Amino acid sequence: MNFSRGVAYCAIMIASTNAFTNIRPLARHVVSQLALSASTNISFDTSTDVRDKATSTIVVGRHSTLKQVIDRQDGYVSLFGFRPHPDILSSMHESISGSGSVTSHVVVPTVGPAAPRPPHRLSLCSVKNKVTRNNHPLSLHAMSDMVKSACPSKGVVHVIVCVEDEFPLAPVSIAIARAFPLFSKKTSSKKSSSDESDGEDDSDDGELIIHVSFLDSQGKRVKNELEIKACKVAAEGVRLACRLVDTHPEELTTTTYAKEVHALFENDDTVMIEEIVGEELEEKGYGGIWNVGKGATDPPRLMILTYEPPNDVVEDTTDAEESEHSEDNEASSIALIGKGIVYDTGGLALKSRVGQCGMKHDMGGSAGVLGGFYAAVKLQTPRKIRLLLCLAENAIGPKAVRNDDIITQYSGKTVEINNSDAEGRIVLSDAVAHATRHYDDVGLVVDMATLTGAQLVSTGKLHAGILATSEEVERTAVKAGLTSGDLCYPLLYAPELLKKEFASKVADMKNSVKDRSNAQCSCAGHFIESHIDPNYKGEWLHVDMAGPGSKAERGTGYGVGLVLSLVSAPGFSERS
Repeated sequence: MNFSRGVAYCAIMIASTNAFTNIRPLARHVVSQLALSASTNISFDTSTDVRDKATSTIVVGRHSTLKQVIDRQDGYVSLFGFRPHPDILSSMHESISGSGSVTSHVVVPTVGPAAPRPPHRLSLCSVKNKVTRNNHPLSLHAMSDMVKSACPSKGVVHVIVCVEDEFPLAPVSIAIARAFPLFSKKTSSKKSSSDESDGEDDSDDGELIIHVSFLDSQGKRVKNELEIKACKVAAEGVRLACRLVDTHPEELTTTTYAKEVHALFENDDTVMIEEIVGEELEEKGYGGIWNVGKGATDPPRLMILTYEPPNDVVEDTTDAEESEHSEDNEASSIALIGKGIVYDTGGLALKSRVGQCGMKHDMGGSAGVLGGFYAAVKLQTPRKIRLLLCLAENAIGPKAVRNDDIITQYSGKTVEINNSDAEGRIVLSDAVAHATRHYDDVGLVVDMATLTGAQLVSTGKLHAGILATSEEVERTAVKAGLTSGDLCYPLLYAPELLKKEFASKVADMKNSVKDRSNAQCSCAGHFIESHIDPNYKGEWLHVDMAGPGSKAERGTGYGVGLVLSLVSAPGFSERS
């Protein structure tokens, strides 16, 4: 917005120059063995104290909802801690009318009953009132970008999100959390030219503290403990996933990754962890994971985590579940499977220099399901959940799997390697075979991976491509995406038409398609599906999130919200 210089000058002159002191740093979620950036903390505080500590305030919501907040002039002091002139807010709102998703900033005087305060930066972030059917109603991707751009590089920021009562809060917390990544190895306090181009400042010369609060349809502060807890935990899960994806492979080896997982749950009695590591994979028949990772310095491994909900949680929810849901859907457990290729050189089908850069993100599927699993456990989801992480580095070396090799997967099927750079489907197939063979109580298996570049062609950079064994699961996944903001859209499901792409003269199948122009993204998913145990009676969902898994060379934490919605984590998908 272009305000007059006189207003801005007046705002600065009449505001007190007293600075805030003794602002207490917030506790941050730290279990990491890895480097963290200490520059940004996020909290979800229902008290009014946060408004008095803030040097900046950002109000976010749909354009019509912001108008309602601005019209409630008697609530300005309780909302901001001071009384901005109504004409300022009205002018800001009018300046962004009809502009889609856009932000307006101004420096305002802090006139009010409280002690004098310095000039205050006030921002309105307006998202569209209406969106098309394949977008989240609150335009969460745009909201994330706007909040990030509206925040200063340091200081205390109060983010007020106006959310109509029909929308859950936790997906909004995910959108905000993903805008502020944790991982950084920067040593300079000065922005480089590349930082200025993408608007990101990861320098450690000052701390940014963000307090998030929510207003309901009546303009009242939301204080529901379950909803606020879901916001906090979901944000932690996303920032965890983003941090892992952003960590470079020299630090995030398969061994370090496993230590990270153990550290997350070392004090949690509801989670049991098993591991099959290195040559033990070969001995037990996991030929996919073993062959993909055997050429690396750190051994491949299959991590199996099992969450058993506390008995009191299950008992408290039994009556409600029996009255609202079918027994089959709610009594069965769910298995989450993640592709965790910590670095993908392409193997002996070596990627180019350009093609290799960014391949640390190839474990984004595992990070997404891990972050979702972590949050679901912390929220005491009343459903048994298993998590299988396929961890390997697709490296080159004398032990690397060769193109033309024939491997035997855990399903018992043989695979002729015709592209060692199509390794993700190989490791996932072992885990899918394991889950569908050994767990009789599983009703849904979900695998998630940055699997194919073809996914971006099929469904774009913001929507994952999904394959499902039934239309019901397909609809459930799309709905979960629209609820959580982790958007997804169905791919062509036609295994009988596409399986010919993997035909081999010497094995049960090849691992890469013959014709790359024939629904390549669907083919990759069907390869995984072909390793489902024939006696498995449940459903399967494949999520290819190569596009939405990263943005501007950063992980997005995609998958955390989708998982929380699919498992019906308490407080995540519904308002209390």
